[in-house]
Amino acid sequence: MKGTFSIILLVTLFASSAIGSQRGGGHTLFGDLKIDESRISGPKPETFHLVLYAANGHPIARQAITNNGRYRFFDLPNGEYYISIELEAQEVTRIHVRLAEAQKTDIRRDIFLEWRTDEAGKDKAKSATVSAADLYSRSPANDALLEKAQAAIKIKDYPQAVSLLKQVVESDPKDFLAWTELGTVLFRQEKLDDAGKAYQRALQENPSFALALLNYGKLRMAKKDYEGAIETLSQAVKSHPLSADANFYLGEAYLQVKKGSKAVGYLYEALKLDPLGKAEAHLRLALLYKGAGLKEKAVAEFEQFLTKRPDHPDREKIQQYIKENTKR
Repeated sequence: MKGTFSIILLVTLFASSAIGSQRGGGHTLFGDLKIDESRISGPKPETFHLVLYAANGHPIARQAITNNGRYRFFDLPNGEYYISIELEAQEVTRIHVRLAEAQKTDIRRDIFLEWRTDEAGKDKAKSATVSAADLYSRSPANDALLEKAQAAIKIKDYPQAVSLLKQVVESDPKDFLAWTELGTVLFRQEKLDDAGKAYQRALQENPSFALALLNYGKLRMAKKDYEGAIETLSQAVKSHPLSADANFYLGEAYLQVKKGSKAVGYLYEALKLDPLGKAEAHLRLALLYKGAGLKEKAVAEFEQFLTKRPDHPDREKIQQYIKENTKR
């Protein structure tokens, strides 16, 4: 499997709830590992390893798990922990968990990840920061509805997913995760106005939620509301400066309103944060420099782009430009 996949991003973060409070014994920390594999084809990793660490870095327990599988760590006292997710002996991401329950209980932390392919064929893992502000505790009934909605999304039964997610937010209007999921499903159905309202409600409940900010910014770009996209994506970058996606799309939005000087910094930052996954930024920069008559800079960006995307359909045209504008 090594070399097939390159980048894995934490996108939905946690859905959490406490279930079945009980006295005596230690906490049980459990949850589902859900990985969106829609962006990749061919053979996929079958087994991941989850390692539970104490706050001092000491490993407490380890277990193997498959996609859509459930992990469990038993008899845990209150305290600070980290869950490390490993693939082929390499850490993909590490998630902070804090247990502070008045009674011994079962505590759920679902983990949502997304695979992205590396067309350059190199193995690389990238993780996002997890903030306690992105955690949300919901009732067991709503948690079950959310699980059913996610299952419906997986098989692209979007009407069913919308129906289930609406039940969740009607029951608990503060569930910003569910509002964001609803917005994303509506976005996929090209119901842009309704999707926008769902994202706005998610941000009303959690103004700095990374996924809602990013997806709402992308939706505004889809509607050609570029000034609105700049407003939303600027907030995404301000709240989450290490997000390659937020930097890239903000740069793209500035390009759309012909503010190339503002776009450049964000595009370079996206490349710094994710050199392979955001290789498209090289192309955006090359075209910007080409239009400005800065041929040397355009050539440099085109060359880096082709190094990372050698099979691009415009390869021959790009190579011709490089040949014609390279000093000898």
